[in-house]
Amino acid sequence: MDRHIVGLLLGTEEDWPAAFEQLTRRLGTVRDGAGTEHAFDVERITIEPFDLRAKPRYDLVIDRLAYWYYVPREWLKKVALMDDVYLLNSPFTFQSMEKHAAYCAMMRLGLKVPDTVLVPFKNPPEHAKWAYTAARYNRPFDLDAIAEEMGYPLFMKPYDGGAWVGVTRIKDADDLHTAYDQSGQRLMHLQKSVEGYDAFARSLSIGAETMVMKFRPDEPMHDRYEVAHGFLSPEVGEEVVTISRLVNAFFRWEFNSCENLVAGSEVHPIDYANACPDVSLTSLHYYFPWAMTALVRWTVFCTVTGRTPRTDLDTARYFAIADRADLSYTEKLAGYRQLADDYFDTDRYQDFCASRLGHLDEVVHDWVAGPDFDRLLVDTVRATYPEHEHERFLAHFRGLLGLWLQEQGGSG
Repeated sequence: MDRHIVGLLLGTEEDWPAAFEQLTRRLGTVRDGAGTEHAFDVERITIEPFDLRAKPRYDLVIDRLAYWYYVPREWLKKVALMDDVYLLNSPFTFQSMEKHAAYCAMMRLGLKVPDTVLVPFKNPPEHAKWAYTAARYNRPFDLDAIAEEMGYPLFMKPYDGGAWVGVTRIKDADDLHTAYDQSGQRLMHLQKSVEGYDAFARSLSIGAETMVMKFRPDEPMHDRYEVAHGFLSPEVGEEVVTISRLVNAFFRWEFNSCENLVAGSEVHPIDYANACPDVSLTSLHYYFPWAMTALVRWTVFCTVTGRTPRTDLDTARYFAIADRADLSYTEKLAGYRQLADDYFDTDRYQDFCASRLGHLDEVVHDWVAGPDFDRLLVDTVRATYPEHEHERFLAHFRGLLGLWLQEQGGSG
């Protein structure tokens, strides 16, 4: 029997790691095509000094920490370069290909990213060479003229940001200067707003699977993901999935979320570089069981089949499609989707799930319907909300998860 250890590199999260651990234990062994049985252990990784030649114990690591904590980031680079540990996600592209680079790449591929301008720091960086360099080479610019040429309303957002921190809607010159003054030493984008959009679609992709959800950014976090089926036409929905998979395959990201604004039949990607996508129980609620199922499936698939990690981007294959004048936008999307499916080995993955993991859906259903999951829900609500709101939120989330159980063919 082959035994695989999956490492979790965590910050403050407790809900989904506990869920992942429980489901992995309940999964049992998985037999590969040659008849070999594979078993799985899950460990939470601790942070400590490491020898660059030391061999890691892990076959695969799910990283939720290295986007801000540099010690584990450097350990991830070491185990990727020296030991071929499979990583969700690659620290190389998430460190260098932040939102700015992701915008550039997807614009090059012809996606309908809103007009975006990078503006210099409001306050200079603290560097001894700044004054000389700025005096000699920095060109003066008119922020008002840039905004007026783009047209209000706009959004000002950090070029590398996340979690909506520093994102400001700009409706006029006063808003523009207030937001710019407050940006300090953060490098910012100005991005044209997509007005009158019909739907805000937020898609979560885990490996070769994508869930497209209706998102309401102005609502409290527990109400942002609306349970809505068929809110996009089949054609638009498929385009949203393709864009999500394209982004992930292009950058070798396998655990990422993507935001698109849909106006009529037009899909405008506005945010699609999220090193630590939201998978919390109190955010996803109804969609949480799917996310945990997909995470277990992709983890098992990668380890059992010996999927090889790839840190090279091979962008030329995508740009070759983008640069063809004889292809329409739809035809280019189809070409990108094929490259993405090739990267994720989608056909093989689907066959593996059907033939080796057919019992997992029932395992997840029974777990969500049982006392272990309810204890996790209670613990999460108690840790998240003030005491006087516990019963309200327990009823709220139990109702949504009961709906999921009913729609899976069981009872809530």
